[in-house]
Amino acid sequence: MTTSIPTPQDPAARLAWIDRLSWGLSTYTVAQVERAGAARWLDGQLRPAPPAPLPPAAQEQVEAMSINTGPPGALAIRLEQERRAADALPDDEARQAARQAYQKAMNQAGRETQQRFLLRALYGPDQLREVMSWFWANHFYVSVRKGPVRPLLADFEDRAIRPHALGRFRDLLGAVELDPAMLVYLDNQQNAAGRINENLARELMELHTLGVDGGYTQSDVQEMARVLTGVGINLQPADAPPPRLPPALAGQWVRRGAFEFNPARHDRSPKTLLGQPLRATGLAEVDEALDRLARSPATARHISRRLATYFVADDPPPALVEQMVQTFQRTDGDIAAVMRTLLSSPEFTASLGRKFRDPLQYTVGAVRLAYGDRVIADTGPLLGWVNRLGQAPYAHETPDGYPLRQQDWASAGQMSARVDVARSLGANGAVLMRTEPRQPVEKPSYPPMAQSPLMRQLEPTLGLATRQTLAKAASPQDWNTYLLASPERMYR
Repeated sequence: MTTSIPTPQDPAARLAWIDRLSWGLSTYTVAQVERAGAARWLDGQLRPAPPAPLPPAAQEQVEAMSINTGPPGALAIRLEQERRAADALPDDEARQAARQAYQKAMNQAGRETQQRFLLRALYGPDQLREVMSWFWANHFYVSVRKGPVRPLLADFEDRAIRPHALGRFRDLLGAVELDPAMLVYLDNQQNAAGRINENLARELMELHTLGVDGGYTQSDVQEMARVLTGVGINLQPADAPPPRLPPALAGQWVRRGAFEFNPARHDRSPKTLLGQPLRATGLAEVDEALDRLARSPATARHISRRLATYFVADDPPPALVEQMVQTFQRTDGDIAAVMRTLLSSPEFTASLGRKFRDPLQYTVGAVRLAYGDRVIADTGPLLGWVNRLGQAPYAHETPDGYPLRQQDWASAGQMSARVDVARSLGANGAVLMRTEPRQPVEKPSYPPMAQSPLMRQLEPTLGLATRQTLAKAASPQDWNTYLLASPERMYR
């Protein structure tokens, strides 16, 4: 049974509703909702078709990136061969130049993944999928700051996260945990029988599924680590011969792109997980363990609480979380169904306009509001702004991802930095439109926000103090800055 989701009829409430379900208000997304009707638009967002192209000017930027060439793992495999070739050069000067070229390509892969994320957040027509893709990428965190991850990160986003962002949690979990980027980030390529590495197993339970209070023990972590032995990566060319294995194991070897399961490295002794034995063997044993974790009541509760924290309140109402848990268990982890339960709740409606924006939500939302569907040509300034605010995509140091609560983002230093970002965008936003860094900035150098039809809809929702401040603005640049730095823009 599909839960009917109430949609707001009041214009101000409708804007707040769109703001929460997207990366922020823009003329394009508001027009989408008005054209389709809120209920039909949301149904399409919850069950999106295969991703539609971005607007041509944004799609061209994405297609020109090096991260989009070749099948899964191809970029990482190619760069690894370049690294090995560079290391083998006999001439010191040539070797140093080749190593520098390799590092430049690695850095480019990481930066392009961040830039592509920003373009999709700004202009993706399926905005809820873009929001959910970020939620899951932050939940199953992989950091660009761990060097070897960089050429694998784009595939992680495209093949592990985005296709499953509104699908079944078990499918998402399997895609993520066996993705080469995750295996490298949490060192599972070092995990072998007799040389156990617990990093992935621990985060799989503590962060990804059961939660820190999910009832697992250190023994469960050790058992899960043994389950994951032999699961790693292979950056040899795609046509490289398989490893030499005993006949009994040869049929168990698996390679898909940069992913490899090597049965010779797998611990084949019996294992018990969460109090019950595992009966499968080899790579199937991993699937059995993931099935058990995905269907644990603790996982349903941990995931439901995280979703409610992101979309409703820093301390979500227990009754709402319980309803989401019931839906999660009844539907075998259907993420869209769990989201329907959340979005149809009175708690969600009551929270609109009261959830503090994290730096990404604030900055991307500001650009969407300022420029609407006009595509920026240079993501560099935007990436610089979110980096200054402390939330550059995929740049968190630790696997717990960026925090979700206001207390982590509302410091005096953060607010001061947001005013600076508001001033930079409001007075000199045209830097985003330059195709070359040294190109002269177009005139006017600021976005004409006060003349925007969307601003005419939004202005009545502003508080009296903000409207009075805007009325005192001495220039369009000041007007933009006052609006973007206003208290209302800090919440969604």
